[in-house]
Amino acid sequence: MLSKSVGHAFAWCIVILTLGVSYEVFVRYVLRDPTSWAFDFSYILYGALFLMSGAYTLSRGGHVRADIFYRRWKPRNQARLEILLYVIFFFPGVLALVISGWGYGHEAYAIKEVSVNSPAGVPIWPLKMLIPAAGVLLTLQGIAEVLRAVLCLQEGQWPARMHDVEELEAQLQHAAADAAGAKS
Repeated sequence: MLSKSVGHAFAWCIVILTLGVSYEVFVRYVLRDPTSWAFDFSYILYGALFLMSGAYTLSRGGHVRADIFYRRWKPRNQARLEILLYVIFFFPGVLALVISGWGYGHEAYAIKEVSVNSPAGVPIWPLKMLIPAAGVLLTLQGIAEVLRAVLCLQEGQWPARMHDVEELEAQLQHAAADAAGAKS
């Protein structure tokens, strides 16, 4: 639920980013008066979106996998591999992200770091402070994923994932199936 809430909150960065970039395009090409903050604005919002959507994506099983063999295995074997990979790779990597991200973000906060890319002096320390926050959220979601794998080991099947967002193509297929079912 936490991953969903954070993911949905930061998804609004897309709307804000679209409006900001559209504004910049308008003032740059129509009014011939570009802003000094547009580049910083876009990379800060995109960076925030990227960092804070990782746990949400993990909670929905949306990360890219190379599962040529994995998908053919029985769920219990998949769960064993999941647990092993989380312990060996995921948790150490995320721990490194939290530790190094905290140092990086704390230093930026201490000096109230601003962007050197524009004369506007846009603060970038808030973005850098999101690095350890994203790591903590990934850790929490990783624990939830390991618990899902433990349940799979016990029950022999994967627990259902929450699905709050669906691709438009899938929605259209469901609507077509429902319409065909209603006619018969």
